[in-house]
Amino acid sequence: MNEYTVLLTWDEEAARWVAENDEIPIALESDSIDLLIERVKLATPELLELNGKPYTNITIDFKMERQAIVA
Repeated sequence: MNEYTVLLTWDEEAARWVAENDEIPIALESDSIDLLIERVKLATPELLELNGKPYTNITIDFKMERQAIVA
């Protein structure tokens, strides 16, 4: 089984969630974290296939970060 960890971060300036992983490779964004997770789940197998990587029996772990800007 192939495991991938997708980093979910809040972009304060754009007011959107961003999903990134260099191994897949994937970079998506959405204003809804739930919608973003669904988009990642749908796009990952196709992106892996396009990049010649195994795209079945995969596990996607999500790591969420939200950074506060302190002035």
